[in-house]
Amino acid sequence: MSLMDDNVIPGNYGKVFGTNANETADLHAIRTALLAVDGITEVAIDDNIFPKEFNVHTDRIVKITTVEDTVKSLGFHAVPKSLFEL
Repeated sequence: MSLMDDNVIPGNYGKVFGTNANETADLHAIRTALLAVDGITEVAIDDNIFPKEFNVHTDRIVKITTVEDTVKSLGFHAVPKSLFEL
């Protein structure tokens, strides 16, 4: 894999993840848990689409597995989307 495939890299784009959480309270819990992770500065949730997505922005390199494990600890999944549309 590559640096961009395995990590969330600082910058304007961030990294988009899909999730199976649907309720507003669940999405808020995911946002709160992710903001507690060192290096994550912003979590933008897009709840107007299905499945729900959130975009993670960082100020340093954060492993994707860290994001996945944090969301998994709440009982949901976080699936990273590809960098570019195919």
